[in-house]
Amino acid sequence: MSFVRPAARAAIWRWREVLIGLALAVLGLWWLADFTGLLRYVAPAVLVGAGALIMVGFQRGRFRGPGGGVGTVQVIEGQITYYGPLTGGAVAMREMTRLTLDGTQHPAHWLLEQKGLPDVHIPVNADGSDALFDAFASLPGLRTERMLSQLQTQPHQAVVIWERRTPDLAQIAPQGRA
Repeated sequence: MSFVRPAARAAIWRWREVLIGLALAVLGLWWLADFTGLLRYVAPAVLVGAGALIMVGFQRGRFRGPGGGVGTVQVIEGQITYYGPLTGGAVAMREMTRLTLDGTQHPAHWLLEQKGLPDVHIPVNADGSDALFDAFASLPGLRTERMLSQLQTQPHQAVVIWERRTPDLAQIAPQGRA
């Protein structure tokens, strides 16, 4: 039997890193103020770690949705796999060419593109979709804050969040002998 309402439990779980970081910050401040010896010297490191955990937790909390969507997402060794009731697919992170947030669908969907394979559509509230934050953050050149702001504003069109930059072969001059 649980004494915590389901909505409160979901909010605690969504913001868990921030709450743990705040608890660590309180502990670090207490050690810094009241203790002498080793704990007083450890406290600044605990405060720095708490600050980092709060910042990362805030980003992850903004990324996590309410859940309860259809399908399941797995991220294993650089591959994103979506198992849906009607569609599904897999994309290798190193082969991914574009990431789009498609707000024309309800709920919004992540659209993952890879050359030579069909696009993978993943609802933002699919089970396990919180693992996508770390996967997307590993994409070279992805602007995390832009991704989070687009996710929060819920656009009514498809918005390209990230696209792989390929070198322009016309600008690469062949190197000859001098």
